Amino acid sequence: MCLAVPGRIVRVEERDDTLMAEVDFGGVRKDVCLEYIPDAAVGEYVVVHVGFAIQRLDETSATRTLEDFERMGILEEEFGDGFALAARQAGLDPAAGAPPNPPVQRAHSEEES
Repeated sequence: MCLAVPGRIVRVEERDDTLMAEVDFGGVRKDVCLEYIPDAAVGEYVVVHVGFAIQRLDETSATRTLEDFERMGILEEEFGDGFALAARQAGLDPAAGAPPNPPVQRAHSEEES
């Protein structure tokens, strides 16, 4: 699933002729393109979809949405460790590592029998 997630701009810079920002999504920081909102500033909240800031958002709405997403596990799904999430969904304990490999059974040739 692909969501639009609110985040707070913590740094703005021009990179390879593209306006970029470091955006904080409730503790997870990602690089985001600001080309659609070139006058966005540090401290403002923006809604980000597929790596692009697409809209400004007030702080109250942003923090409420981030809290709701956190409570529902959406932030972990969007920004967490994809391998650990897949392991949990498969009923495995990612902290325990991968399940052991089953023993390999070789086929016996007639010479070995």
